[in-house]
Amino acid sequence: MKYNYIAIEGTIGAGKTSLATKIADQYNAKLILEQFEDNSFLPKFYKDPDKYAFPLEMSFMAARFQQLKDQLSAQDLFKTFTISDYFINKSLIFAGKTLQQDELALYAKFFNIINTALPKPDLLVYLYLSVDSLKNNIIKRGRSYEQNIEKEYLGKIQQGYFEYIKQLQNQRVLIIDTNKIDFVGNEEDYQKILSIIDAEYDVGIHRFNLE
Repeated sequence: MKYNYIAIEGTIGAGKTSLATKIADQYNAKLILEQFEDNSFLPKFYKDPDKYAFPLEMSFMAARFQQLKDQLSAQDLFKTFTISDYFINKSLIFAGKTLQQDELALYAKFFNIINTALPKPDLLVYLYLSVDSLKNNIIKRGRSYEQNIEKEYLGKIQQGYFEYIKQLQNQRVLIIDTNKIDFVGNEEDYQKILSIIDAEYDVGIHRFNLE
């Protein structure tokens, strides 16, 4: 791989963990996976978003920051590069769609303080799937606390990603439309994604539609 630190992103159900894991296994990369299943606020949030949005987003931000700070500062001489299944800036994206304005203003102050302490990924990869496909993937993987996630919420988060990516500066970003491929079950499709990721790019947004 041509990059030292790659972050895979996407809305819930896009397959970012699957892709990051496959690449890490193939290239002997250091793998950083988000620890979302340990968050006790998550099931509560899906049942009562208004009540639990702020503590959920604050706890996620703290957990993401601590994990990335620990993992990115610890060098592993036996790994070729680092790949993660999330980008710390997703904290702002989710918060922007779930918090009230006064809560968001406070949240953003904390985020801006911690964000300067973390290195940016050399390459950010966003996996795009339609909301219907996202919902189908969520149902198939069977996490009980995710089954009540509404398509409207997924659409809001997806739009939040698009809005955020548009205003990113000094960042290499790949947006890969995976609606017509299956990189988990089809090796040829997986290789298509690999060939895109393992190429050199200038700073900016680069879009790909795979078939």
